[in-house]
Amino acid sequence: YRLRDWGVSRQRYWGCPIPVVYDADGKAIAVADEELPVVLPEETTFSGVQSPLIGNPDFQQTKLPDGSAATRETDTFDTFVESSWYFHRYCCPGADGMLDARANYWLPVDQYIGGIEHAVLHLLYARFFHKLLRDAGLVDSDEPFTNLLTQGMVLKDGSKMSKSKGNTVDPQSMIDLYGADTVRLFIMFASPPEQALEWNDDAVAGAHRFLRRWWQLAVRTHSRVAAAKATLAQADWAAALTDKDALALRKQVHQMLRKVNRDYKKMHYNTVIAACMALLNALDRFAPAYDANQKTDADAKKDDAAAQHDAVLREGLAAMTRVMSPITPHIAHVIWRELGEEGDVIDAQWPMPDTAALTGDTLILAVQVNGKRRGEIIVAANSSDVDIENTARADPKIRKHTDGKTIEKVIVVPGRLVNIVVRA
Repeated sequence: YRLRDWGVSRQRYWGCPIPVVYDADGKAIAVADEELPVVLPEETTFSGVQSPLIGNPDFQQTKLPDGSAATRETDTFDTFVESSWYFHRYCCPGADGMLDARANYWLPVDQYIGGIEHAVLHLLYARFFHKLLRDAGLVDSDEPFTNLLTQGMVLKDGSKMSKSKGNTVDPQSMIDLYGADTVRLFIMFASPPEQALEWNDDAVAGAHRFLRRWWQLAVRTHSRVAAAKATLAQADWAAALTDKDALALRKQVHQMLRKVNRDYKKMHYNTVIAACMALLNALDRFAPAYDANQKTDADAKKDDAAAQHDAVLREGLAAMTRVMSPITPHIAHVIWRELGEEGDVIDAQWPMPDTAALTGDTLILAVQVNGKRRGEIIVAANSSDVDIENTARADPKIRKHTDGKTIEKVIVVPGRLVNIVVRA
């Protein structure tokens, strides 16, 4: 309802010439089809802000089909005229005509992304041109774009960055200091893409610290996770896990994958990064307790638990590396190699959550004695309350707090915990 005439002419040189000439009476006449396209002269002299086409006799002076003198239009089209259909031509480079059949193969565009100050007019004009091309029989689709994301602006000290305000930030200095991955990570973590982003140098440094922690964990655990590659190659390795810590960490890995796959589809990149940060914290806490140089007990059971821990640690690092690779491609590429994985991370299969890890055939239940957490037990998911109670009573860590005492009652909270109430 706000539609108005579009003033498409601009007094500039570098643009698409308007194919109109004027006769001696000033009547506008369209250039004949056989004389198209009108080509800009390449030998020009610029003088101030005036278009060099004005006063250029080689360009301005022409003739009508009857041989009479005519003057060529010196205005060129608004840049929106070119940008309103360039993506059509991208679909069919080298086409003999304006477009060919490849345009219908690729169009409509899957995802349109535009700045908030740019997308409104460009979106309007692009739809206008697309429908014109449709009516002319050059494309088949009704709309040029399937999805639209209008991204927010970058702010500095609460104001929009502007050259006129002098508050712009050149990211190159940050790239030189921290690397491109850090700057990419900060921009994508600072806010959802559709909201404004407040530039903050301190937050850039924080993004760099996260990447350093990720790198240090990969290097510190290199030998262990490399040895775990053989374990992960076994088809049933996950089903053979019995250690409760390994099972709990694997569940967290696949909870992260479930979340990031959902958030990537929504383009919520900041929450993708937040999920990876939470997982890194878990991996970092998990790793030191099972470093090979800390193992003093030669017991086979402990060695088996350590092998399970290393396998899950490798799975978690590999999953996180693939998830982060679109956001921080350079460090992800190197860490992928550090893990000893085949090929490049950019070619690796995208990780999907394992339903069994999320639900599982087993449950990890906390066990309390008189309301204080004293340990955990692993039970079958379909265990009865009686079986759960018996398992909790028999656990050595729990017996330390119950032996020699009277068990008055056992409370089983399904899927969560067991509370044993004792009396001395």
